[in-house]
Amino acid sequence: MKKKVLISAPYFIPVADKFKGVFDEHNIDMVIADVNERLSEEELLPIIGEMDGVICGDDRFTEKVLAAAKKLKVISKWGTGTDSIDKDACARLNILVKNTPNAFTEPVSDSVMCYILCFARKIPWMDKAMKANIWEKIPGVSLHEATLGIIGMGNIGKAVARKAAAFGMRILGNDIKDIDKDFVASVGVEVVDKECLYREADFISLNCDLNQSSFHLIDKNALAQMAKKPFIINTARGHIIKERDLVDALDQGIVAGAGLDVFEQEPLPSDSRLLMMDNVLLAPHNSNSSPSAWERVHENTVKNLLEGLEE
Repeated sequence: MKKKVLISAPYFIPVADKFKGVFDEHNIDMVIADVNERLSEEELLPIIGEMDGVICGDDRFTEKVLAAAKKLKVISKWGTGTDSIDKDACARLNILVKNTPNAFTEPVSDSVMCYILCFARKIPWMDKAMKANIWEKIPGVSLHEATLGIIGMGNIGKAVARKAAAFGMRILGNDIKDIDKDFVASVGVEVVDKECLYREADFISLNCDLNQSSFHLIDKNALAQMAKKPFIINTARGHIIKERDLVDALDQGIVAGAGLDVFEQEPLPSDSRLLMMDNVLLAPHNSNSSPSAWERVHENTVKNLLEGLEE
């Protein structure tokens, strides 16, 4: 009897046919989901009961969904983050959860540096002025004059620190886990508490996982501590920032600007106040963009699925 596998990862769906021969060889039928960014609990519940496996993106695998997944053996996450999956429920129900660690370190850290450079050198705003026939020299700063605070010193946070160090930035690092001392010494990271980071950083990059300790980490209380009116960059998970509080802080000049690749609601609603702000740079959850990284994740995600189905 053929196994059924739900394909709901938006980045994988366009290349799913490339792996059809592999799936046929393993007696697997692909069920391609109609998905924009992610499947909700309500969208998963009617279909999950028939599935033996899943290749997913950030779909909402809640306890209720997993309880309805009577045949499910493996959830193969396209990419790294598994915060949308109730892993405790998976453990109780003997459902394997597999991912690709360190999948997008280089493109995401490149994106962080791009935001920093745009804000420091004011390129998007000068370009906009020039195209409006306005000759205006907007003041910028050199990165060696600026301090970068990084919250979350995992693979991506470390890569951001290495790249920022090459520009001569002062780097403040914070993590709930101990940061490798050899890395700290070699790159020149100052390990500080969040209060110090908020107080002294000109730029703040969020590179932590989404969990109980980081949910709405950046709220009105944190924002009020940011003495230097920094630029905030989030390429991690939308719910790390309490978006309403950030919008208010941007309106009031408490922070200078924000570079956001992720949001509390995705796609970003058309009535979001962020869309009307000149001091905000926005992207559609795309900082992982890299053909070579994507190819590696495609292949590893299929490998994880097949291994999970065979266990």
